[in-house]
Amino acid sequence: MSHTTRDKQKLSNRIRRIIGQLHAIEKALNEERDCTYVLQTIAASRGAIDSLMAEILQGHIRFMMSAEFKTPRTRAESTEELVDLVRAYVK
Repeated sequence: MSHTTRDKQKLSNRIRRIIGQLHAIEKALNEERDCTYVLQTIAASRGAIDSLMAEILQGHIRFMMSAEFKTPRTRAESTEELVDLVRAYVK
């Protein structure tokens, strides 16, 4: 069982909150709200997306480093995959 399957409900709840934040941005733009409010809402949405990504990345790292990967080749491949993921995340 992957970590995303195990935490599916928690992750789905986070995604629904993010969708709500994105709808709030759209509504604020349609209502011609103050730019400060729109920017704060965008920043909050971005923070929520970053948190979701970090949580999934952490779970993936824990999963990849678990006892399931015992051979040196598999560990080496997993390490390279993790390096690529972290590199993409920090861009």
